[in-house]
Amino acid sequence: MDAELNSLIDAVRSAAAQGGTLRLRGGGSKDFWGQSLSGQVLDTRGYRGILSYEPSELVVTVRCGTPLAELEAALAEQGQCLAFEPPHFGPGATVGGMVAAGLSGPARATAGAVRDFVLGARFINGLGEHLTFGGQVMKNVAGYDVSRLMAGSWGTLGLITEVSLKVLPVPPAEATIMCAGLAQGAALGLLHRWGGQPLPLNASAWVRDDTALPVADYLFVRLRGAVAAVQSALHTLSADAQALGAQVQQMDNTEASQDWQASGEQALQFFTPPRADACLWRLSLPQTAPVLDLPGLDHPAQYIEWQGAQRWLWAPASAAVALRELAQSVGGHATLFRASAAHAEVDKAVGVNTPLEAVQQRIQKQLQQQMDPQGVFATGRLYAF
Repeated sequence: MDAELNSLIDAVRSAAAQGGTLRLRGGGSKDFWGQSLSGQVLDTRGYRGILSYEPSELVVTVRCGTPLAELEAALAEQGQCLAFEPPHFGPGATVGGMVAAGLSGPARATAGAVRDFVLGARFINGLGEHLTFGGQVMKNVAGYDVSRLMAGSWGTLGLITEVSLKVLPVPPAEATIMCAGLAQGAALGLLHRWGGQPLPLNASAWVRDDTALPVADYLFVRLRGAVAAVQSALHTLSADAQALGAQVQQMDNTEASQDWQASGEQALQFFTPPRADACLWRLSLPQTAPVLDLPGLDHPAQYIEWQGAQRWLWAPASAAVALRELAQSVGGHATLFRASAAHAEVDKAVGVNTPLEAVQQRIQKQLQQQMDPQGVFATGRLYAF
């Protein structure tokens, strides 16, 4: 594998010397995301393998090109998992891409984000230097935590070559309840109340099913933890939801597991575009944000996760200003997560991410200058500067 690593280093150094730009790519399962995909593709899949895994220490060190499915299978054999449930968005997803994207699944609000599980990382900066930050224990950082900075950088700061991750045991008990007939406001109110209690909440999702008549609202809640805690919480949640008139049903764990996975992978019916010019918008808000008034949208339905903190909706790119002003009014921001199939590049002209304020933009530029002075990784994927 030294030859493969040297090949990656040489590619970065060559691009720096020639003024070229490299687009880092593993399985390409997240190529749909980002402002642009400029630059010569540098494939990382050849640098793969699990370097070390200590189940008793709850830590694993993996090369960037390792298939994410391979890592998850190795953890499952030991009764462990990646608690943040990273989405794959395709069979080719890699560990490096998982960290670089920084995307988390249904359990993010309670288990934590990708960056919370990154203990250390090695990466190649824009000068072709192979640097090491962090380690394999939680308390290993003095100064700026560069290894966690790489999570969500989308390959714009450097090429992650290895990462050490904290893993967790699979919880001994799990249960999912479906509460039918809860309007969005009532569902959010329950989630906020439950969040202030010592309950083993792990994931939630609210959605309105408008594919059948009569239209129905559904709240799904997953519990994970000790057997006694889960059983007790089931009674509490059921009683609270029934008191608001909801019909409560405990789901079969196998069926529920498939649905939660489909939720994280955006394979549910909601994530099918309602029309050709519709874009999928992600609203990242405080958990306690109220029900949002979405005027002027032909398809105002929402899919709400993370106890109210992540809200998905379909709207044209022309709604960008209105959606961003609405999100900012409650302390959040809006991201164009998937452009429309009809005219993706035109849609992205509104900006995939909410524009940075002047101070934030200056910090971002200075950070990129320090990590990548030659602009080798300046693909414009995060921002067009």
